[in-house]
Amino acid sequence: MADLTILHNQKCSTSRNAMDEIAAYGVDAEVVEYIKTPLDRAALEDLIDKLEDPVADLVRKDPFFDSLDLKAADYTTREAVIELLLEHPRLMQRPVLVKGNRAIIGRPKDRVPRFLES
Repeated sequence: MADLTILHNQKCSTSRNAMDEIAAYGVDAEVVEYIKTPLDRAALEDLIDKLEDPVADLVRKDPFFDSLDLKAADYTTREAVIELLLEHPRLMQRPVLVKGNRAIIGRPKDRVPRFLES
């Protein structure tokens, strides 16, 4: 069983950096490419239960978000974030690291080593 799970997007440099950090620390990690295998409601609920960051931070406010005419203020609650990420998995912030009962968003990059060491 893996010590860590990383919700990863290979196209994201920050996510690739987290993968490099995981390798450097020699941590056994399960890699979930959440774009190819989106999380279902139960998995999102579990992730949010463990998340140490505000739930609103789980949503990427990028050009795709803007192209959908979405407003950040509408995605601050657990349920709103879950519904959005079920419909648009690519809007999930990345990388997300999960270890035991804790999860963080791996941004900025310097959060990853601290999380791996904890």
